Amino acid sequence: MLFTKILPQKKEQVKVKGKKIFFNCLLLLFTSTFTFTCLSCAPKTEQVELFWPQPPDEPRIKWVGWIRGEKDVVGETGKEWLMRSVVGEGTDVLLARPYSVFASKGRVYVADTGGSKIAVYDTVNKKAYYIGKKAGIGGLSKPIGVVVDGEGNIYVTDSSQDRVIVYNQNGDYKYTLNKKGQFKQPTGIAINESLGRIYVVDTHRHNVTAMNKNGDMLFEFGKRGSNEGEFNYPNSIYVDRRGLVYVSDTLNFRVQIFDPDGKFIRQIGSIGDTPGRLARPKGVAVDSDGNTYIVDAAFNNVQIFDREGTLLLFFSSMGIGPGKLWLPSGIFIDEKDTIYIADQLNRRIDIFQYLRHFPH
Repeated sequence: MLFTKILPQKKEQVKVKGKKIFFNCLLLLFTSTFTFTCLSCAPKTEQVELFWPQPPDEPRIKWVGWIRGEKDVVGETGKEWLMRSVVGEGTDVLLARPYSVFASKGRVYVADTGGSKIAVYDTVNKKAYYIGKKAGIGGLSKPIGVVVDGEGNIYVTDSSQDRVIVYNQNGDYKYTLNKKGQFKQPTGIAINESLGRIYVVDTHRHNVTAMNKNGDMLFEFGKRGSNEGEFNYPNSIYVDRRGLVYVSDTLNFRVQIFDPDGKFIRQIGSIGDTPGRLARPKGVAVDSDGNTYIVDAAFNNVQIFDREGTLLLFFSSMGIGPGKLWLPSGIFIDEKDTIYIADQLNRRIDIFQYLRHFPH
């Protein structure tokens, strides 16, 4: 009777439905006989070990893995794996187009611009939740930057809404940090916890604003230009352990470094397509040894510079496999020197580990 009812449809549709019914029956047969409750039921993927630089040089960077969606953190039961593998159905919530990332105390926060949300992955408790999906005052449109303070409050720049939105650690809306009309396109965001300062990059105003946690503006620095302390479409920002402020000055093809009060110190990089030069610098971060990591979206790699701005190493290249990048943007290095990179077109967070120590 079933096939009689669907006779008016195309033959291809009949075959697809018939095949799906067959596999659903097969799935029921399997699940009625066996109980799949853990990841060990699924076939193991081959472990890949990738290091930079290549042997015989001493390795400095190791590829660890990636986060593409909540199943990479939460895991899946054998029944879910079988459903996905045999029938092609799954319940995983995947990243759409991650732009920036922040990590602390086992939690990874991803500004998923394509998904209009902040994805939070709790790698310790194997949980995931999402911020900004609900309509209303706390809803997100185009989240670009994300940072978390010591109390667990989450600060998000939304470049479409031109505001910085603050949520509590559970993802509930608290307040908007800035006044209306204060920003034209807020993008990068960083925090100096000891000073209680929030630094926000405004790409269209070509400057950086320092605010306290109540939203009071403390000072601004930068204007459009190419001289020291000036910007040309800045993008990302990072505060290191010493309180120094690193700004990715994208169309000046450099990263500028400032003291906590916005006084220019020095710059890293210049335009070019050879190692040590920059073409489209995006995310910037600093490890525990003071080395600066700069993501280049044009080269699809990360270049590492010492405190004097000398190139030490670069790693990765364009691709879709382990250790590869495809239009990377944001980067963050946590307290354990684990490196997280927002990989836009691969739709994932790539994870590497700094193995320490570069010679100085």
